[in-house]
Amino acid sequence: MRPLLLPLPGNEALAADLASRLGAESGILTVHRFPDGESHVRLESPVAGRPVVLVCSLDRPDDRLLPLVFAAATARELGATAVGLVCPYLGYMRQDARFQSGEAVTSAIFARLLDPWIDWLITVDPHLHRRRSLAEIYAVPATVLHAAPAIADWIRAAVPAPLLVGPDEESGQWVSAVAAAAEAPCLVLEKTRHGDRSVEVSVPAVERWRDRTPVLVDDIVSTARTMIETVGHLRRAGLAAPVCVGVHAVFAGHAWRDLQAAGAGRIVTCNTIAHPSNAIDLAPLLADAVRERLPVPATGRS
Repeated sequence: MRPLLLPLPGNEALAADLASRLGAESGILTVHRFPDGESHVRLESPVAGRPVVLVCSLDRPDDRLLPLVFAAATARELGATAVGLVCPYLGYMRQDARFQSGEAVTSAIFARLLDPWIDWLITVDPHLHRRRSLAEIYAVPATVLHAAPAIADWIRAAVPAPLLVGPDEESGQWVSAVAAAAEAPCLVLEKTRHGDRSVEVSVPAVERWRDRTPVLVDDIVSTARTMIETVGHLRRAGLAAPVCVGVHAVFAGHAWRDLQAAGAGRIVTCNTIAHPSNAIDLAPLLADAVRERLPVPATGRS
């Protein structure tokens, strides 16, 4: 039987796109929130005897995790041959160590909550800071995809005379890799700290770059404070309004509006989290990874 893709709320468009590319069936899963805050989950499509792929980005994970677990557990109970998870944004990856006494190492705990209910996991650019791979915390096979090639392709096609900009030295390696793939120059802003609250930021060889379009690239745009500060530095240095590119459009609170108000020329993200800024499509990348996990028909479009 054809694989069945079931989207959690907010993931319907991506699941339908993946199903079309894979020649799979796009099913229906409903989630209702009771007045007391509990969740009612129902699989509207039959799952017995077929592989099921749940599609759910885990931004705002406190609201999304329980419906996801309920859906995965129910698919197993109703006879699915396997339950996989396409999770373009994997939440709870930042707290990967105990920095202060008594803190929960939530990345590891979160992994143990998901592990029992899925057979495999596919995600995009998780926040692997102090960990070398997801295998350190997830027991199920995990495929990690990278958005940098798709971002580079978009920059080449959409930005005239791009200049990739890293806000600090820590971003240098990531930004330089995207710049190389986009066949564009790259610079990293120089920071000089004069005290706990005084930091001076300069743009190296600013005159050389005035005819270029600055492009800021980051993996997770949450509060957007780093991008907002960098936009300000570049504008004060006399450069054009920067294009801001993010992999994951978390945009906590008013971050999107604040970044627009800061003077960004354009704000673009990948479609790992549904957001009006989505312009870089990772569905082909995700579909290829699902093909590696499932025996799917060859009739889907590429």
